[in-house]
Amino acid sequence: MYKIACVILASMLAAPVSAQTLERIKDTGELKLGYRTDAAPLSYADADGKTAGYSPLVCVTIAQHLANQLKLENLDVTFVPVDTTDRFDKVASGEIDMLCGATTITLERRQLVDFSVPTYVDGTALMVAKGYEGGLDSFGGKKIGARTGTTTLEALTGSFAEEGVDADIIAFDDHRAGLAAIEASEISAYFADQSILVHLYFNSEYQNTLSLSDEILTIEKHGLAMARGDSDFRLAVDAALSKMFFDGTMEEIFKATMPGFTPGAAIRAMYLTSPTN
Repeated sequence: MYKIACVILASMLAAPVSAQTLERIKDTGELKLGYRTDAAPLSYADADGKTAGYSPLVCVTIAQHLANQLKLENLDVTFVPVDTTDRFDKVASGEIDMLCGATTITLERRQLVDFSVPTYVDGTALMVAKGYEGGLDSFGGKKIGARTGTTTLEALTGSFAEEGVDADIIAFDDHRAGLAAIEASEISAYFADQSILVHLYFNSEYQNTLSLSDEILTIEKHGLAMARGDSDFRLAVDAALSKMFFDGTMEEIFKATMPGFTPGAAIRAMYLTSPTN
């Protein structure tokens, strides 16, 4: 086994995208990973500003597999903060080698980046004031919220348009602002990935006034984003994930980063359908 050092950098010079990733990692001894700072429990910065969450830990474990494959005695793993507006551009430009956040795999995004096999399955849920009843059509003429730059916001816009529901959809720069907006009655509901809302709910002071939906409205398959056209790197990442699914590492990471969560049917199916070695 080989030693891995993890450091945090706020900004970095972009690496040339023409260099193949595995070759560049071997030459530099560095792996650059992007992560969301506000998508707990999947990817976030903790109270001390350190990288935390399910996806970053998955990526650190993958890094160990890469170090073994490349026979590197030391591999520096650098975590680079990204947000919903620049994360895919940083992958495509080579500024980061892999995106380790709460990232839904979509065909539109695959026009810009490649994805690993699925690493997590989530879905859109909603937070409302306690006692609120009604379906999506009940939000006609009301203000609702979602995080800017997310598939949740895109899905909401499309779904309400298809159903002919004239809701005023407000885009928030971070999830906590959306949560505060419900508490202040500025919006009637806040939509986000279920994992994010559960974490926000149970770590907030609003449990007596807000309610979290039990059902999800969409199925969101998450993956690790990489630059397009580098099949060797993607294969190495997928091979590492395959081993991690097979030996139980992925399940252990889930338990360690999301204590109290119970894997749903979709996540259990993901374990069963992961690639074999």
